[in-house]
Amino acid sequence: MIMKALKEFTIPFVGLKLGEHQFNYQISKSFFEYFEYEDFNEVNINLDVLLNKKNTMLEFTLSFKGIVNVNCDTTTEPYDQEIEGSFYFVVKFGEDFNDDNEELIIIPHGSYEISIQQYIYESIVLAMPTRRVHPGIKDGTLKSVVLKKLEELSIPQEENISIEEENKTDPRWDELKKLLTDK
Repeated sequence: MIMKALKEFTIPFVGLKLGEHQFNYQISKSFFEYFEYEDFNEVNINLDVLLNKKNTMLEFTLSFKGIVNVNCDTTTEPYDQEIEGSFYFVVKFGEDFNDDNEELIIIPHGSYEISIQQYIYESIVLAMPTRRVHPGIKDGTLKSVVLKKLEELSIPQEENISIEEENKTDPRWDELKKLLTDK
């Protein structure tokens, strides 16, 4: 599925002088809606893009930091997840467009701009933790119907198991072990 580029994330590099150029973006939920990604309730991410223009290539460093409101995987309660990360990639010129290697993008000779929206999207989504756990679960402050039900259904753990009981084996196994040593 080829998507139309978001103009604000298309960087025209032809008119830029050699050297470093800084771009700053505020990423919101509408950016992810464009990609039809619905895991985020709210998004407030500050993105800094550093473009280092050289004679034969462009070097990009995307650095982002902010807050993403998501639902907890355990309780489905919404919470603010802090997120930060960076992504570095190089753009070179060649015959045809090629983005098979995510760290080396080849664009056709004569190109005058590049859209970085896909790299921004992937960097942020991949920076999210695989398991999203509400901080209230970890510190015990979250009061949730789901948590209460999980506690009711959990298997009670015996806290006072002595070391002897823990190391004790079934007598039938002890008899079988003797057979192994009686050679």
